[in-house]
Amino acid sequence: MTGGHSLSVHGVAASRRGLGLGVVLIGFTAFAAGTATGQEIERAPIHYSEATPKNAVTDLKERLAAGTARLEYEPEHGYLRSLLRALDISESSQVLVFSKTSLQRERISPKTPRAVYFNDDVMVGFCLRGRVIEISAVDDVIGTAFYTIDQTDEEKPAPQRQTEACLLCHSSSANRGMPGHLVRSLFVDGRGDPLLSSGSFRTDHSSPLAERWGGWYVTGTSGKQKHMGNMITRGAKRPEEIDNTKGVNVVDLKDRLTISFYPTPHSDIVALMVLEHQTGMLNRLARAGLETRMALHYEREMNKALDRPADEPSDSARSRIRGVGEDVVQYMLLRDEIQLTDRIEGTSTFAADFAARGPKDSKGRSLRDLDLQTRLFRHPCSYLIYTRAFNSLPGEVKDYVYRRLWDILNGRGNGKDDPQLASADREAILEILRETKPDLPDYWKASR
Repeated sequence: MTGGHSLSVHGVAASRRGLGLGVVLIGFTAFAAGTATGQEIERAPIHYSEATPKNAVTDLKERLAAGTARLEYEPEHGYLRSLLRALDISESSQVLVFSKTSLQRERISPKTPRAVYFNDDVMVGFCLRGRVIEISAVDDVIGTAFYTIDQTDEEKPAPQRQTEACLLCHSSSANRGMPGHLVRSLFVDGRGDPLLSSGSFRTDHSSPLAERWGGWYVTGTSGKQKHMGNMITRGAKRPEEIDNTKGVNVVDLKDRLTISFYPTPHSDIVALMVLEHQTGMLNRLARAGLETRMALHYEREMNKALDRPADEPSDSARSRIRGVGEDVVQYMLLRDEIQLTDRIEGTSTFAADFAARGPKDSKGRSLRDLDLQTRLFRHPCSYLIYTRAFNSLPGEVKDYVYRRLWDILNGRGNGKDDPQLASADREAILEILRETKPDLPDYWKASR
């Protein structure tokens, strides 16, 4: 958020393919359909600022109010560790960003980076001696919701929702008008200031490693594959003029900052790669949900005005739903993912912690299984299909996604841009989903 409390994980920046503002919510920036605007989400049927959210943070607030949960204050980190436990976020997900690209920019530098933590539904941003902890949550009603917790020792602390201040960045044109997330890669100087004249990159699983992690600390090995992590830039230079050899294959950060100030000593390379995939997927799911609700509302209003049956389909509304649904399908099957040429290995327990969350099929396979040799996941289908972000989608767009996934995984996709999956991958994904996704349509369960 800007001008308010922001959870942007800005280490990674606006792409040359399109301008970006925040980083993960933390770079939380909006990602909406081409026809939506920031003003549109404040009107029927969304009413973003006035709506009653439903997400992991509101669930926590209910538990705090009932006395079944409690946040404990610690002198060094405030409510951070207690909050992570309450939201079921592993400390091993910690990644560190040192570019001054969020609200609490005065607290951020290469010596005092911002820490970001995440699970499938929530992202948390923490600054040393910061005024607030920032939170972004996947929401059943409004796609993405933002919160802060004041870092003062109180008797009954609780997250407070943020709207206008956060939406200035997080529903900007960078994400086409809808609240969401953004990961960026920047050239950053010794104070943490972005050198925007040198260019920047918006990052997801399709980004070359050479363009990733500018303004971020990175612990882990990538072999001969170069990246922009751990790099301080001096003077305005073009990307091709910079040699970041000393920033690659770094396994500890002790010589760069006082790492003991943070809950863990890691900014794990695998966690960063998962986070980048996740932000892009969550943006598309949030966009699909909001765009579908707006399209159906438009359809009903037009039918009413033209004295047609309320449920008569509108070609324009259904085209809008297909458009956002197709975006979900293509990203979910990791179309355009870059190919790794050397093994990626992190320094924390993140990879094991992430994979252990499952679910697994009868052969022990999971969509959370990591490959890290030639690609991110062993089975190229996003694990976020299990999450509340997907499950809360309106039926119209969810049905479209299920049908397209079924056709593509059965080799019957007819789109010229459909992901080209190996038959073994298609078979494995089908089998895993049929055993582990309870709400699949009946046609998924029948013999192919």
